[in-house]
Amino acid sequence: MMSSGIGAPSVHHAMVVIFLEFFAWGLLTMPVISVLNQTFPEHTFLMNGLVMGIKGILSFLSAPLIGALSDIWGRKFFLLITVFFTCAPIPLMTINTWWFFAMISISGIFAVTFSVVFAYVADVTTVEERSKAYGLVSATFAASLVISPALGAVLMERYSDTLVVALATAIAVLDVFFILVAVPESLPDKVRPSSWGAPINWEQADPFAALRKVGTDHTVLMQCVTVLLSYLPEAGQYSCIFVYLKLKMGFNTMEVAIFIAVVGILSISVQVTLGCFMRKIGAKRTIILGLILEMTQLCWYGFGSKKWMMWAAGILAALGSITYPAISAFVSIHSTADSQGAVQGMVTGMRGLCNGLGPAMFGVVFYLFNVDLNNEQSVANSDVEADDKWFNFPGPPFVFGGFMVVLAILVALFIPEVHGDVNLHRTPSEKKRASVDLQYEVEGGHKPTTPLMRSDSLAQL
Repeated sequence: MMSSGIGAPSVHHAMVVIFLEFFAWGLLTMPVISVLNQTFPEHTFLMNGLVMGIKGILSFLSAPLIGALSDIWGRKFFLLITVFFTCAPIPLMTINTWWFFAMISISGIFAVTFSVVFAYVADVTTVEERSKAYGLVSATFAASLVISPALGAVLMERYSDTLVVALATAIAVLDVFFILVAVPESLPDKVRPSSWGAPINWEQADPFAALRKVGTDHTVLMQCVTVLLSYLPEAGQYSCIFVYLKLKMGFNTMEVAIFIAVVGILSISVQVTLGCFMRKIGAKRTIILGLILEMTQLCWYGFGSKKWMMWAAGILAALGSITYPAISAFVSIHSTADSQGAVQGMVTGMRGLCNGLGPAMFGVVFYLFNVDLNNEQSVANSDVEADDKWFNFPGPPFVFGGFMVVLAILVALFIPEVHGDVNLHRTPSEKKRASVDLQYEVEGGHKPTTPLMRSDSLAQL
């Protein structure tokens, strides 16, 4: 067991690990788009979707197992493994681009750093402190991606892709070195086995265990269906929006970087106010409002052909970021304290599945509608040409996703309102725990990300 480190285990250790990993990948946002188009000029969007789809599915399958193993063998080892393999493809970008994208796909098996980081944070905080701690980690992640794409774009334009890749590689190596030298083990010795041959809970490691329980409760089933219909297109959008803006909408590298920064900062501000929304209009209405905003921005992305339309859609995407946190909060409010983990696991499992299927779905729809980049005239600053095509809008997957969200809205409308007597049958300790759970859901959103900048969106590009 690796138990060395600097000082006592703390949230700050986790924050540094997250910042360095995603700062390294954020630097590569613009270079990766160019390399993707050069490597797959005839099927750019299809290959982008398949690469990220494979990575997402592998992450969904491996995350519970890695989490279960870290509960036994310790967090530090798995922090090292997940960071190393998530960043392993970076130097291949200037060596062999085919191997680069192949490694990105395969790295999905270990690209679950956030799962281990949140377990690390849970080890070193009390229940009362956890909401603030998760918020700090989420803010650190967001800050790294607000800064790094713009820096990477500047370095790429002034110098070369090679310099950006070298810098990203150096930061990734620094992250691995930091874990080896500075990060202490957070899992107490008394709960860790004395040997590496200790058995694990295979039921806990089963990625489909939570999904099999979805149909056992009508209300939870409707919530999970809402998550499936809304987050599937959202995950697909995350996977290709930067590529789409640059290669199809005519954004230059700096404009994409500014877009990421502005929308990211706005989305953070919106999620901070989620508690106010829920107190004013209720959790269910907040969910429906978020879905309406998501549906509108997806359609705007799909039908829009001007840059200002993309900016408007981006702003709506930031405003619509309240949907998933509101669903998590709704579950937290209307579940008993002893079922919180199980129910949240179902919702999170459904979302994890979407992370794999959404990108692949978008890539295939782009391919079926013959949206590719065989020549420079595919940039849509001018009117969209439709001479030999049977459609006349540039983003078919976004429009298809918008229709899926319409279905999600219809399902959400029929989610039963549970009256405010849920807490009446709870003990004082259960009420306190539920209150803390809700505070975490509302403040941290139960997702360590911001719109257009998910933890795996940039890393999977």
